[in-house]
Amino acid sequence: VNKDSKYHSLSKEVYEQILGDREHGKINPYACKDSDIIRRQPDHDAPHLWRPAFVMDVEKILHNNYYNRYSDKTQVISCYKNDDISRRALHVQLVSRIARTIGMTLGLNLDLIEAISLGHDIGHTPFGHAGERVLNELCSGGFKHNKQSVRIVEKLEKGGQGLNLTWEVRDGILNHQTSTMPHTLEGKIVRFSDKIAYIHHDIDDAVRGKIMVEEDIPIEIRKVLGKNSADRLDTLIHDIITNSMDKPDIIMSDEIFQAMQDLRKFMFVSVYTNPIAKGEETKLSLIHI
Repeated sequence: VNKDSKYHSLSKEVYEQILGDREHGKINPYACKDSDIIRRQPDHDAPHLWRPAFVMDVEKILHNNYYNRYSDKTQVISCYKNDDISRRALHVQLVSRIARTIGMTLGLNLDLIEAISLGHDIGHTPFGHAGERVLNELCSGGFKHNKQSVRIVEKLEKGGQGLNLTWEVRDGILNHQTSTMPHTLEGKIVRFSDKIAYIHHDIDDAVRGKIMVEEDIPIEIRKVLGKNSADRLDTLIHDIITNSMDKPDIIMSDEIFQAMQDLRKFMFVSVYTNPIAKGEETKLSLIHI
């Protein structure tokens, strides 16, 4: 517990409960169990003692070509000459770290969390969401990166055979969007962590790219979430943990959730539609020629 922080740190009671649960090896009764997994081809990829089902899925995702392509895809700011700007490979790793922190504290399945985190954006296009919008216009059936991610792991890999990932991982990948909801608590954690991660490293990228400064964030948001990235992460993660303990759901308090939504709206206006940040996306017009 950060006793010096005024930003929604864990209470003493919650902190002591977490320590006690961890010391006694308590597992969340709502956690997804490895023994309950559903796999399309159950006779293949039988789990081992040292390679449980979701560990296998993590390795399948890490060792396919689409995962390698994360490294050249920028996250939001299309500054291809700047090596310090976040790539999507960093994003999925940060999502995994945030989600694993929350999942570990709540006693959930960390291997499932890692598999969903690392695979959730595997179907993303170059130029990020801008590329997604162009393909959505060009494709007769539309294009959504979450559906493409599932298509890759189900149909495109291994000559059409797919990776034979568990249903739980595919469900988390498909439903990480704001408009949908995963069926497992682990998937719900990744869904929240995705937003927490991209908001915060997008702010860092925007500051690094001289598009904004921290003080541009409205004071009302900073009063609730904190004055910098560390405070904001502390507030959001602790709020999820506090409000989700001993519950069959992953939730945030109304105050913190609204502040996060307000921060997202601020980022859309200040960064996500900023011509400096999105300058490279003009090249997408070539696709229409």
